[in-house]
Amino acid sequence: MSTVLNIIWLVLSGFWLFVGYLLAGVVMCVLIVTIPWGIASFRIGLYALWPFGRTVVSKPTSGAWSFIGNVIWFLLAGWWLALAHLVSGVLLCITIIGIPLGIADFKLIPVSLAPLGKEIVDIR
Repeated sequence: MSTVLNIIWLVLSGFWLFVGYLLAGVVMCVLIVTIPWGIASFRIGLYALWPFGRTVVSKPTSGAWSFIGNVIWFLLAGWWLALAHLVSGVLLCITIIGIPLGIADFKLIPVSLAPLGKEIVDIR
């Protein structure tokens, strides 16, 4: 079932969200100092491309530096990626078939706002 949901997700919104994360990652990798945010953007972008069957958990080793990095991420790219998830989630919820996808899109908003200190794991 997760494969079917992932394929529908990819066609309706996953590809475009991935492009947004890819763009943010490339912009972050332009400066040497912001490369960790670029890597986090690529990682979360791949998760946004194919999210069903995986989940995001907090890393137990993340600390104050992750918090500070997430504040910087929020200011540079997190707010507009969260806005993209919000808009696509609302658009997906217009149809009955898209409601589960819209809810999944809303669940991606917290990780788009603060990706550092998070890890993507398989549910299976």
